[in-house]
Amino acid sequence: MRVAIAGAGAVGRSIARELIENGHDVLLVDKSPDSIRPERVPGAEWLLADSCELSSLEEARFEHCDVVIAATGDDKVNLVTSLLAKTEFGVPRTVARVNHPNNEWLFTEAWGVDVSVSTPRIMSALVEEAVSVGDLVRLFTFRKGNANLVEMVLPEDSPHVGRPSGLVPWPDNCALVTILRDGQVYVPENDQPLEAGDELLFVVPADVEEELERILAPGTHG
Repeated sequence: MRVAIAGAGAVGRSIARELIENGHDVLLVDKSPDSIRPERVPGAEWLLADSCELSSLEEARFEHCDVVIAATGDDKVNLVTSLLAKTEFGVPRTVARVNHPNNEWLFTEAWGVDVSVSTPRIMSALVEEAVSVGDLVRLFTFRKGNANLVEMVLPEDSPHVGRPSGLVPWPDNCALVTILRDGQVYVPENDQPLEAGDELLFVVPADVEEELERILAPGTHG
């Protein structure tokens, strides 16, 4: 898979290293000469160019990319890069970094963004996940599917403690993805009983999140 990353800062370089280790071809694009340091990610291609300029993206051959990642520290640049990649070059998948939470609403398909990654939101979600029991915590939003990856730590007073997961009346279009228990990952099975303290991960539409909370923790959300 060929991946272009706009922004060769610490974030862009870290992503590039991970992708290269996984066997992908990576191009790093940055308009700052000081950021062009091939020795930092020797397995990547490097290009000194402005990802907001159409001519630069033509030079980078974005039309041959499977994924474009807009990972600069400027939300405006990330939006323009995503829009050009999607509309002018038909890139199948775009991923954009959100630096300021107030700008999250802009990072949609209308701006060519398939997946937005908000660092502030992820950090706040991780904090909530670490301290919340019985509350649904949204970890990630899937733009195309209008669904979220959410997590809940099952409280002791849940009526479903000890009940097989297959007998829980889950809401429509709700999928229990995995159960984290005692440091282990379990693939959910219908006859597997739920335990207090289980960390449950779901993919669920936003409009049924409250219903899921009421089912699992009626004492808190009844």
